[in-house]
Amino acid sequence: MIDLRHKETIENARFSILIPTWNNLPFLQLCIKSIRQNSAFSHQIIIHVNEGTDGTLDWVKENPFSYTYSKKNVGVCWSMNAMRSLVQTDYLVFLNDDMYVCPGWDSALSDEIEVLPDNRFYLSSTVIQPRKFWCRSVISPANFGEDVNNFRENDLLQHYKDLPHGDWKGATWPPAIIHRELWDLVGGYSIEFSPGLYSDPDFSAKLYLAGVRYFKGVDKSRVYHFEARSTGRVKKNKGARQFLSKWRITSSAFMRHMLQRGAPFSSVKITQRIPRTALLKSRLKLIAGSFASSGSTKKLWDLD
Repeated sequence: MIDLRHKETIENARFSILIPTWNNLPFLQLCIKSIRQNSAFSHQIIIHVNEGTDGTLDWVKENPFSYTYSKKNVGVCWSMNAMRSLVQTDYLVFLNDDMYVCPGWDSALSDEIEVLPDNRFYLSSTVIQPRKFWCRSVISPANFGEDVNNFRENDLLQHYKDLPHGDWKGATWPPAIIHRELWDLVGGYSIEFSPGLYSDPDFSAKLYLAGVRYFKGVDKSRVYHFEARSTGRVKKNKGARQFLSKWRITSSAFMRHMLQRGAPFSSVKITQRIPRTALLKSRLKLIAGSFASSGSTKKLWDLD
């Protein structure tokens, strides 16, 4: 059972920021502090409290947030869909509770939205992480602390702009922003991926199927991510298998060859044909795992 509590109305809010949290109060408090301190606009903040037995539920109740609550941890997918019911603005931002937004994060996204001709886009902020990460879309390693207690906030605020990167292709994970009409069109997050592993690429695949081709990571919108504060505690779903079964290609093939995640952003056109070797690998994995295809009747790689 998920309870909905609508307590906060923000006049002239630019975005609705959706934050699922699971007994992670110090990080959540730091995340909220950064939003209030470093945002150019006023925003509606919506929190989903999973369990909240570490004091999170009491703290949220004491503050004028809009929030949803579940007695047990229901995961990211249920949390995001529940929070959608409280959204007041046109734009949903998915933000992890272990993220710290840097100055200009929201104005950069807003500027990008203003020049686009329509709402058929999916944008991500550029994440800064302390440990080396394999994906080119992430600035790493850039260690400003791996915990609230050793977080070097002043150092980050002085140097976050100095880290070289650039706009990139293939937005798929938080922080991410989308128009609520597009969110509703594709039905939000797929609950079969609960508690949430591979729900991000699945969401991007649903957008792709709906005709979205503008998947962009915005360099000037930067967010520090402490990394994996909840996934290590949860019983994980077999997301890679689920994605393969649903879409008939591996998530890595979708990201690498269709969204081209992490490649320098140079144009709206992001699609290219998947190599036959990648399609063959996906097919062999389907056969080996005896995965029945239960997803789209159209092949993602044949839509253009």
